Amino acid sequence: MADADDTRPNILFFLTDQERYDCSVPGGPEDETQPFERLSNEGIRFEQAFTPISICSSARASLLTGQFPHGHGMINNCHEDDAIQPNLPPDIPTFSEELDAAGYDLTYTGKWHTGRDRTPEDFGFSYLGGSDKHHDDIDEAFIEYRKQRGTPVDEVELTEELYTGDDPRDGSEGTLVAATAPIDVEDTRAYFLAKLTIEEIERHVDGGLDAPFFHRTDFYGPHHPYVIPEHFESNYGPDEVELLINYAETFDGKPRVQENYLSYRGVDGFDWELWKEAIAKYRRFVMLIDQQVGRILEALEDNGLDENTVVVHTSDHGDFAGGHRQFNKGPLMYDDTYHIPLQIRGPKNEDIGPKIDAGSSCEKPVHLHDLAATFLEIADVPVPDEFDSKSLVSLFEKSSDSSDRAESDEEESSADSNSDGGDKSNNSKLGPSVFGQYHGDEFGLYSQRMVRTERFKYVYNGPDIDELYDLKADPAELRNLIDRPEYADKREEMRKELIDWMDKTDDPIRKWVTDVLEDAS
Repeated sequence: MADADDTRPNILFFLTDQERYDCSVPGGPEDETQPFERLSNEGIRFEQAFTPISICSSARASLLTGQFPHGHGMINNCHEDDAIQPNLPPDIPTFSEELDAAGYDLTYTGKWHTGRDRTPEDFGFSYLGGSDKHHDDIDEAFIEYRKQRGTPVDEVELTEELYTGDDPRDGSEGTLVAATAPIDVEDTRAYFLAKLTIEEIERHVDGGLDAPFFHRTDFYGPHHPYVIPEHFESNYGPDEVELLINYAETFDGKPRVQENYLSYRGVDGFDWELWKEAIAKYRRFVMLIDQQVGRILEALEDNGLDENTVVVHTSDHGDFAGGHRQFNKGPLMYDDTYHIPLQIRGPKNEDIGPKIDAGSSCEKPVHLHDLAATFLEIADVPVPDEFDSKSLVSLFEKSSDSSDRAESDEEESSADSNSDGGDKSNNSKLGPSVFGQYHGDEFGLYSQRMVRTERFKYVYNGPDIDELYDLKADPAELRNLIDRPEYADKREEMRKELIDWMDKTDDPIRKWVTDVLEDAS
């Protein structure tokens, strides 16, 4: 346990569930996400943050372990019968256990979904409540809270419902996409999770705890169903939703699974009018969560803890929400689900914790699981060699010097090409690119790998056609250039970079894929 002289900063971590990058970006479609915007204005915004995989359990396990999914082994969701691995192996180090061992007071509220049997308590946290049945059934705290408020969860009748399937207004068979609930904001799970977090902040102050804290609030949203309380005040409606550029998707020259997913998800009959309705509720869901983050930030300030607390907001992955005409996520490696928000604000007391320039931004590509190493460096805790992640702390003060970053990235990439590829520790340099993977979900296993630079994205699809996109000329990722002869050199270059990454991170399919990628024309 730390003593009263411990000056290490607290860390307050907000993880949203399936939040798109463009929901909280300045100048984006929502002008009502003020607390998220405030974090950007008072801290640093990472413009190029990406999840290593766009499925819940896998991404959350990567965040916890600092490893790519093929390293920790949870490659699909843990709650389904087809889970490849329902729990993280106990011998894999996690950032939370390292913080706990170093004297941090760890607490957790909200969604878990990182193990069927092993809960936050198995990873150093004290769990405070707020889960639901689908995402682990840890407790029934929220159900009891609603009963006390006189709005039992099971007795509320939804309106404005939108479902997947042949009849979007018939919920007898389809999945609920969006709806309105005749409740107050105070009845929502988002409000309840903020309430638990505020109570924990007050406990830390009232209890006179000497140890620094790490608190994690995992919101249930904006993951579907996009259910908005009837009394949530917002002027954002379907008429404010502009036509998405990538809604023009034709699937011409794309892997067959992409078009198949329209019928699998039950949205092949959705037109733009239906999508506008769903998208409006999705974005209002983000605004609802944003308001609750604002309540928590106010409580942090009211209790004087903003002086010594690092605040972080990100998401496990994004959501198609009509992009490429798709619903939810799947074996489609578009930025809609891989590009995520990431904002970090430092303590107001400049003598505590990392120094972060207010209103700064960073264009360097980073991964979600880089936060595992980042949390440990902030806490002055050594990063385990098993981590693939690189701490972001060195980028906080370099955010305005893009030329130095580019030169540094070039040197790192060059050093990589001359290395033997055997080191995958935190000191391993993976270059100025991000990497992703997917292993399938309910539709069946479908192995994919991705490498993305600022300009290009290459996707390896084992059973089908590969993909190559010029993100500058085609940011909507509508034109697959994989067979275009004028892109042959770029195709070969990115395939080699993918092979190098697979070697460095001990990707188990590298043995089978390397020859295919090297010989592909």
